[in-house]
Parts: sequence; C-alpha cells; structure tokens
Amino acid sequence: MKPEGVVKPDASAEPGYATQTNGERAKVQPGNNAPMWRQVGSGVTGYSSLPAPEAGNLIQPFVQYPGSRLTNAGEAWRQVRNHWLIPYGGALLLIVLGAFALFYWRMGSIKLHGQPSGRMIERFTPFERSAHWTNAIAFSILAISGLVMAFGKFFLLPVMGTVLFGWLTYFLKNAHNFAGPVFAVSLLVVIVTFVRDNLPARGDVNWLLKGGGMFSEHEVKSGRFNAGEKVVFWAGVFVLGLIVVGSGLLMDKLVPGLVYERSTMQVVHMVHSVSNLLMVAMFIGHIYLGTLGTEGAYAGMKTGYVDETWAREHHELWLDDVKAGRVPAQRSQPLPPSPTVQV
Repeated sequence: MKPEGVVKPDASAEPGYATQTNGERAKVQPGNNAPMWRQVGSGVTGYSSLPAPEAGNLIQPFVQYPGSRLTNAGEAWRQVRNHWLIPYGGALLLIVLGAFALFYWRMGSIKLHGQPSGRMIERFTPFERSAHWTNAIAFSILAISGLVMAFGKFFLLPVMGTVLFGWLTYFLKNAHNFAGPVFAVSLLVVIVTFVRDNLPARGDVNWLLKGGGMFSEHEVKSGRFNAGEKVVFWAGVFVLGLIVVGSGLLMDKLVPGLVYERSTMQVVHMVHSVSNLLMVAMFIGHIYLGTLGTEGAYAGMKTGYVDETWAREHHELWLDDVKAGRVPAQRSQPLPPSPTVQV
C-alpha cells in the first residue's frame, strides 16, 4: 500500500525521456502506452497495409477553433451534428409543421368561389405526372428514412426498443440507398420538363408582394405556375435538389478523382444534412398546398385535368393563353374515361 502523501515520480521528468523510443520506454515503464496514444492523438501517421487515405492515422489530429477549446476534429464534427444540426433542424421542421397546421385550423383549404363549369382542361400530361410522382415518391422515401435515422432515437427508440429500432433503421438505410439514384435521375427529368414554365415572368414580384392573394378573396393572376411555385422550383428543386444529389454522390464515393478523407466526408455530411432539412421544410409547404391546402390541386396532378373554373381562379393568365390558342389545351391523347376538353 502506497504511503499517504508519497507522490510517484513523473517518468517524463527522467533524463532522456523525450528522446526515448517506445521500445526503450517499455523497458523502463512496462505497460505504459500513454506515449503511443499521445502520438496517435496528435495525428502521427503510422504504418498500415490498407491503401485507403489516412489508413495510417487512427485518430484525427486535435484542432483549435476560434473561441473553443482544443478538440479532436472528429469530436468537433460530432458536436456540430448533435448540438446544432439535430436540435435546430428538428425545431425548424416542427415550426413549419405547426405553422401549416395552425393555418389549416384557422383558414381551412382554399375553396373555389365559383361553381365548377364541367369543362376540363389538361394541365399535366401523363409524362409530366409520371416524372412528378416518381420524384415525389423517391423524395418521400428519402425524407422519411433520413428523418428516422437522424431523429428516431429520440422519439422511436424509447417506444420500440433497440432490437426493433435497429431493424427499422437497417431497412430504411437500404431503402435510402436505393431511392437515392431514382431521386437523382427523376430530379433531372423534372427540371428539364418544367423549367420553361418556371422562368421568371412579369407579375411574379407583384404575386410575392401580395402573398398570392391568400388573405383576400381573389388570388393574384399568374401563369401556369405562380411565383410561389417558381420559388419552390428554383430554390427547392433546382438549387437544394442538386446540392442534395451532389453531396449524396460524394458520401457514396461516386465522384472520381476526389480524395475521400474523413474531414471531407464530415463537411459533405453537414452540407447534405442542412440542404435536406431546408428542402424538407420547403416541400412541406408544397405538399400542403397541393393536397389539403387547395381544393382541386391534388386532382389536377392525379388525373392531369382541372376544371375551367379552377384554372380561372388560380392561374388566370394560363387560362387566357389556352383560350387564345397560345398554349394547347390538349397535349396528349385522352384515355377513357378521361373527360374531353371543351374551351
């Protein structure tokens, strides 16, 4: 038993300690692996037969960020994920969901003011609807699986237990991997298909300034897509969509010529997470307005046809183009019992 008050001498104070090799220290201090782990933690590159980058580095080197303590780069990434991305990203989604739920509770869906005319106009061709639904289904799989993997341990794990939650996340991770390429290809198809009708037009700024007329009796006139839909297209589909796809390809190591170091993957993961959270938040509004929020909008994407009254109240400038012959009212062969077009 060590006498009280006796301090064991520090080996690092011994003469020549700094120049001793690990083998020499092992003779002086058998079983003391502290020097080796100090080298590992400082980022010293050792030998590894693996060809992967950084295979000789067991631990990322410690870094000093402004205003923070010295920390391991991997631990810094974990702190950003757990203390920034998860809580603030989750709060953003809850705020958006709560806002639309409150709006629906107080305002309800946007109803037609006039009576349906019975005259149907083709708004989306079968090809356009196929591209949209393929992309929408792939997005839903990716969003649900990603949200469960990010937030599931907080609200599903306590209910399901570790075994069921483990199997669920395993299944969703594979579903995420399979839906990713489908989403990437269909996203490009959607961009090419709808880019022409989403170009900026006169009246878009007025539509945005007036909020589309959502809080008035009459909606602001717009073309085939209003300014709000154009914002979703350019910000959500084009910008965020391409960032999500690009970062996903990087995380799968499918971009040739790039050195996939741990720091690279950590940055890509944060970019992927932030862009996905913003994209999901934006598409919550798009899904709401296309289903519960606007009467007749979902039927238009489901069947491809809308009533003339619906077109007049929501996209009057587009209806004017159809009646003037500048835009074809029928672009595909109608299939029974699809309604015929009468304009």
